[in-house]
Amino acid sequence: MLSVKNQLLEALASSLEHLSPGAAVKAVFESPKMAAHGDLATAAAMQLAKPLKQNPRQLAEKLRTDLLAQPIYQKWVDSIEIAGPGFINFRLKPEAKQQVVCEILVQGDEYGVQAANGQRLMVEFVSANPTGPLHVGHGRQAALGDAICNLYQTQGWEVYREFYYNDAGVQINTLATSTQLRAKGFKPGDDCWPTDEANPLSKNFYNGDYIADIAADFRACETVRSDDREYTASGDVEALDDIRQFAVAYLRHEQDLDLQAFAVHFDNYYLESSLYQSGKVDAVVQRLHDAGKTYEKDGALWLRSTDYGDDKDRVMRKGDGSYTYFVPDVAYHITKWERGFHKVVNIQGTDHHGTIARVRAGLQAAGLGIPEGFPDYVLHTMVRVVRGGEEVKISKRAGSYVTLRDLIEWTSKDAVRFFLLSRKPDTEYTFDVDLAVAKNNDNPVYYVQYAHARICSVLTAWGGAVTELQHVDLAPLQSPQALALMLLLAKYPSMLAAAAVDFAPHDVTFYLRELAACYHSYYDAERILVDEEPIKLARLALVAATAQVLRNGLAVLGVGAPQKM
Repeated sequence: MLSVKNQLLEALASSLEHLSPGAAVKAVFESPKMAAHGDLATAAAMQLAKPLKQNPRQLAEKLRTDLLAQPIYQKWVDSIEIAGPGFINFRLKPEAKQQVVCEILVQGDEYGVQAANGQRLMVEFVSANPTGPLHVGHGRQAALGDAICNLYQTQGWEVYREFYYNDAGVQINTLATSTQLRAKGFKPGDDCWPTDEANPLSKNFYNGDYIADIAADFRACETVRSDDREYTASGDVEALDDIRQFAVAYLRHEQDLDLQAFAVHFDNYYLESSLYQSGKVDAVVQRLHDAGKTYEKDGALWLRSTDYGDDKDRVMRKGDGSYTYFVPDVAYHITKWERGFHKVVNIQGTDHHGTIARVRAGLQAAGLGIPEGFPDYVLHTMVRVVRGGEEVKISKRAGSYVTLRDLIEWTSKDAVRFFLLSRKPDTEYTFDVDLAVAKNNDNPVYYVQYAHARICSVLTAWGGAVTELQHVDLAPLQSPQALALMLLLAKYPSMLAAAAVDFAPHDVTFYLRELAACYHSYYDAERILVDEEPIKLARLALVAATAQVLRNGLAVLGVGAPQKM
């Protein structure tokens, strides 16, 4: 039906241009808010009424008359109706809706996928410091980042996934000290272990069992390997720097296992320490100073970030000579720009909201032509986990939070991905473990996957090849349920495009749930494997096309499409 829609749009543009030169750009179809109003709609007459100084309904009538005279509208459109102040609603003929079935079966996995557009996108996500296992919040970030990457790939973008992490600083020192104490035989609760919450050393001390595992492997002189590093332990419990490097490599390996279990991969790991070692942080501070964008006050160096919309100027370098944390962020994003990524998305927790204005201010002040809105941000809230009706707050593995791997082991990779993507990122979300493993229609991922498996069962019972259905006569597909299903299938490409623009993979989950419901309604209304061969083949083609779209949409989310359940 995409080809039909494009033909109708072209004819609409021609009619609009005839009414008013330059008006062809108003040729846009939208979906009516209520299905009873029709299949397609346009507000073009209302948009042109004011500049043309005409009544919008009268203008809509002129446009309706012109469209009804065009052969392409006579071929594919059943009726054109004027509604309200000047909306034009179109009801398509069954033959127009049936076209989508052939398009899907011929295009297969490529249905909804656009041709390469030559544009590049970098998505930075997860970016967890190597101080412990990935928690459920990291899981939400991983699901979001990966799905947004997949969405942009369907729209023809070349996508690059990057993981940025701090391999130095206070948290890493605390990790090293925690591991050293464990390696020396101490444990949380011992006299030497900081327990006073007012003590800065104890505030972020790492008490999970994983610290004991790192210490044991360090003493055993083990070698650990991760995607970006390898390190062999010395076994010397007094060598704090050795312990630090081993612990970081160990936890990077653990994070790799978490990400592998979640089927997420990265093209590059970027170290914060490299920004200092390469001189990039000092260079950006010098650049901002030379541009007159900084000033000294109270022994600190400040950025004039209010010049770029921030609510107050920000300290860049403190009195002790150390940089505030947003300065390396500015240097890091300059490297993204210089690497040719002029479209960048950062997936981060809502606690990073305060850094957006100052990072963008630093980037604009650098004088490199970086635009105001660079980079884009998708901020997500944390996730509550409920099991057995009670909130789960800690994990034996991590000591203070539920890990991503815990959640995957309790449920499945597919359930975790689908659930974490089923709400807008900035919406509070409660992950119900019991619901995620339930085999009923209340479980959204089960409901969608079951629709796919149900179709596969029908196709298996038929016994033919799906390729045989690409050119069957679809005229028997006339029932209200069949027409509704075909119309929804036709919306898949535009839904993908809009979800990519809005960084909204949750729109894909909503669509898939709606498609599964529409299929189940169709299945309940019409028997597929009937005796009449033409009817059977037409219905098989429709359900095979539905299975293909379910498969394509689940793939965007990184979720499997089982053939049996």
